[in-house]
Amino acid sequence: MADLKVGRLMLGICQTNCYFVYREGEKDVIFFDPADKGEYIYEALQEKGFRVAGILLTHGHFDHIWGTNKLRELSGAPIYAYEAEKALCEDAVTNVSEQVGRAYTVIPDRYLKDNEEITIAGMTCKLLATPGHTVGSCCYYFEEDGILISGDTLFQDSVGRTDLATGSMGALVRSVKERLFVLPDKVRVYPGHGEMTDIGHERKYNPFLA
Repeated sequence: MADLKVGRLMLGICQTNCYFVYREGEKDVIFFDPADKGEYIYEALQEKGFRVAGILLTHGHFDHIWGTNKLRELSGAPIYAYEAEKALCEDAVTNVSEQVGRAYTVIPDRYLKDNEEITIAGMTCKLLATPGHTVGSCCYYFEEDGILISGDTLFQDSVGRTDLATGSMGALVRSVKERLFVLPDKVRVYPGHGEMTDIGHERKYNPFLA
């Protein structure tokens, strides 16, 4: 039953896309990458009648986690991340938050494995490990609805930077080609920065992945 909707808030100094996925007509949302201002996120969703049922992280860089702890505190929702991203989530130097003047760490309630499916409020997605931007970068795939939350792995006509701790361009290119470009053309890609795209467009036109 393909009836999931995707909302977006753009927050923080890096204009990070924060997505919330929900089933049409229902109140629970899965929130992805609370970039900053967890209290604002909580209140903005409340005003729309939504409640946060789970918080999923695509990776641990500061501009994707600064709002996590406050949003968890206010909503009571657990935080999930890929197990390979433990070092970035829990270390302020590795996740670059200390270098930009606001040291921050988050300890997720649960670390997930590659290909693990997680169901929150009746909505199921699969974690796809896509190392490259960071060693523990991942994407979340809602197969039935053709939705991919891609974090900083894949952008519209671009890819994530790989010059920070644990990054690797070789790994990123392999991840996209082997994990994402095998998905159907019509899968909608919701990236951590910039505008939405789809797998078919990126497979054909992305200059970094030719």
